[in-house]
Amino acid sequence: MWILRLARCSCRHSNGTFQPSDALILGKIKNVDCILLARHGRQHSIMPSEVNYRANIWALKEEGCTHVIVTTACGSLREEIRPGDIVIIDQFIDRTTKRPQTFYDGTSPCARGVCHIPAADPFCPKTRQVLLENAKKLGLRCHSKGTMVTIEGPRFSSRAESFMFRAWGADVINMTTVPEAVLAKEAGICYASIALATDYDCWKENEEEVSVDRVLKILKENGNKAKSLLLSTIPQIGSMEWSETLRTLKDMAQFSVLLPKH
Repeated sequence: MWILRLARCSCRHSNGTFQPSDALILGKIKNVDCILLARHGRQHSIMPSEVNYRANIWALKEEGCTHVIVTTACGSLREEIRPGDIVIIDQFIDRTTKRPQTFYDGTSPCARGVCHIPAADPFCPKTRQVLLENAKKLGLRCHSKGTMVTIEGPRFSSRAESFMFRAWGADVINMTTVPEAVLAKEAGICYASIALATDYDCWKENEEEVSVDRVLKILKENGNKAKSLLLSTIPQIGSMEWSETLRTLKDMAQFSVLLPKH
């Protein structure tokens, strides 16, 4: 699920391969223009590997979106991150294998060249800070940072993999953060993620193994937390000054592109 702030429209792209997951739903939250886009489709019919992440981010870029705030279910790899907790992640580890991670692959007239986008800090720190402030005000159990390991899916991890990810320093695990965060960087959009822990993956002894039923149960119970956080955060984002942040992101994206020599 995506909630975004709108600015001005940019480059249009009619390439048929760039079809977003679902229709863009436009609306307002306290006079802030927003778009809602279901990452997996509203019927959750698109598996993680088949989501057209490029199409989704490009559609939002077309509409002039300046911010993308996503929600994502995740498994916890740490005792202190309990099912039902929120994590405002600040890093990722990429374990995907099948997903295009750049717009600059020769298919778009608006994305020429090769883009070597920096990914040292994949998430917008200013947007993350606003989310953390509002989570605190709402009294939510929220972790101020965390490393997300993104696996290809759609299967869950083996126990050996779960232990390996813990040894690597990952805190939570999902199937969608990459390449979303990378593409948002290329697009010059502020990107932040509200990660909702639903289970302990399969590393924790004496704990029920992760399953679809359990994930959906915890998500349903905790959906109101994410909703409350978004409804309080978006108006604050809308009232803040973002021109310098957006200019820095735009410059980073622009200067990361190497154009072909003629």
